[in-house]
Amino acid sequence: MKKKIKILIICTASLLAAILVLVILRTIFSKKGTEKVTYTANLETYENVIEISGTVAAAQEQTLQARSAGTVTAVYVKAGDKVKKGDVIIQLDASEQLYNLEKQEYNMATKKLTASARELRLLETERNSLLQKVEDRKVTATFDGIIADLDVAVGDSLEAKDTVGTLVNIDYLTAEVEVTETDVSKLKVGQAVEFTFPAYKKEKVTGYVTGWPAIGEVTSRGATIVKVKLRIDDYPSEILPNFSFTGKIEISPTEQYVVVSRYAIGYENKEPYVVLAKGEKKKSVKIKPYGSEYVKVLEGLEGGEVLLQQSKPRVSGSNKKKNSSSSGSSGKKNSSAASGAPGGMPGFGGPGGPM
Repeated sequence: MKKKIKILIICTASLLAAILVLVILRTIFSKKGTEKVTYTANLETYENVIEISGTVAAAQEQTLQARSAGTVTAVYVKAGDKVKKGDVIIQLDASEQLYNLEKQEYNMATKKLTASARELRLLETERNSLLQKVEDRKVTATFDGIIADLDVAVGDSLEAKDTVGTLVNIDYLTAEVEVTETDVSKLKVGQAVEFTFPAYKKEKVTGYVTGWPAIGEVTSRGATIVKVKLRIDDYPSEILPNFSFTGKIEISPTEQYVVVSRYAIGYENKEPYVVLAKGEKKKSVKIKPYGSEYVKVLEGLEGGEVLLQQSKPRVSGSNKKKNSSSSGSSGKKNSSAASGAPGGMPGFGGPGGPM
């Protein structure tokens, strides 16, 4: 009898334990079923740009070279000096050339009355040739600029085409960058260009497109490119010719818009609205489709708001997964290497809209 009572007590205890477990599980699943799902409205940036890199150059640059062989008799400037177009920078010994010129002018003077017109023209041609030889004994500036470097002294013996320095005009900077053939149709003269210099991290430097040739080139890699010319009018003094840069040519102005999951959108009399998680305040919005899973909010949100779910994803495939506050990210961009579709949110495929 006692054994039967003991078995009955054990069975009753087991039944009560099972009932308790079922009650606990039911409570857990009940709470889970009423758990609120939220979505974050993300501010997304879309940049339609062509990414570039290269080095900047001075507006003008002249390599200072001797045009003929000779001994340096005078150096009129030093590195850092400003010069005007036509200024003599270096003088080579020209005694022989000046002698020949004076001799020619003497001959012309003595034959002026007796020589024929044809002889006089020949003498004048010879004189011009001698004048050029005198000029070739000088190294002169071909534009207004600054002597960037100069390595020559009086008494040095130079050969023709010996390089002794550099003259630059740095009123503005230029650059030449490669753009692939598929992006050339997007270019326009005057398009804004943003430069980033490793040597100058304070801020971006702005320039613009000045033009490109009417013919492409094939690189050693087999790619067809066009060399586009850029210009920077205003730039900090820390940036010097031959400094490297990365940058982007702006095809169209940068856009920013708010993107959110379409399941955060509710409808009342066919008018869309959202419900803010904080205070559960309802707010009217204007939207347009943005892929199959998202909408673009045109009015009503500024980005960063946390919203309550208003409709549930269909229970099939990847749409079964719930979207949390990490549903997107800001700072997207479209470069020449990216697709033409803006953004980059998951689920972008064909046209889609609010459900």
